[in-house]
Amino acid sequence: MPARRVRRQPARRKPVRRVKVMPHVVPTTRFAPSPDPLTVPTKWVKFIFALFLLPLCTVLSQTFFTAFARATVAERLWTAEEFWFFSLGAVLWLIAFFGLPRPILVYVFGHELTHAFWVLLLGGRVSRFRVGRDGGHILTDKNNFWIALAPYFFPLYSLLVIALYGGLSLFADMQPYGRLLYALIGATWAFHFSFTCWMIPKNQSDLSDNGTIFSLVVIYLMNLLLLSAMLIVASPNITFASFGADMIQNIANFAHSVVTLAERFARGAQG
Repeated sequence: MPARRVRRQPARRKPVRRVKVMPHVVPTTRFAPSPDPLTVPTKWVKFIFALFLLPLCTVLSQTFFTAFARATVAERLWTAEEFWFFSLGAVLWLIAFFGLPRPILVYVFGHELTHAFWVLLLGGRVSRFRVGRDGGHILTDKNNFWIALAPYFFPLYSLLVIALYGGLSLFADMQPYGRLLYALIGATWAFHFSFTCWMIPKNQSDLSDNGTIFSLVVIYLMNLLLLSAMLIVASPNITFASFGADMIQNIANFAHSVVTLAERFARGAQG
């Protein structure tokens, strides 16, 4: 009798998750299984956590703008060429952003590359990378809110410019091109900021999947931390230690204000 062929079932692959950027509005109708009444949705936990992060956002904002005002007025940071060339690069990009066709493909490539970088940074694996003018996505075996939100607070092109400048400095004298460096950092950071503000209102699944309020708080906080670091590096009289001391003092003042307000409320309730 002829031998019979035995068909082997293909080995099951580990399921992958899709991280996708949607330049256009996504459909609002979604189908989801009914939740377990004994299970607290993750979005609820993230929303509560976001509420606790709001005071930190307030204190960090106060500390940043106070330090920025001190650096620009008292220390005359605005007269430094680093400030002017950074501002020049940012203004030139904003003119291009509002006056010329937007380079969607460049943004989508950077967006998905940032997703992929953070996947690798957090120990994951990227099995597919797709980019097009209509959007893009990566396929990965790892996903969390850091990976999903990274493109909105991680200025990839600015960091690539700094890394390229630092790498070339190992082989050549790059000091004469310092002004160009500041201008490119300003342009690429404005690229990151303008596209972030432009994309957030477009119902991105990166934000909605993690809770919109939580996502916006994380994006604001991380971008403000980045700006604070840039201010400290640019200002010779502001250090991480002094900025941290101001931050601690503002936290203490904020806590004192909350306690005072609570005491007044308690007295009013008793009276």
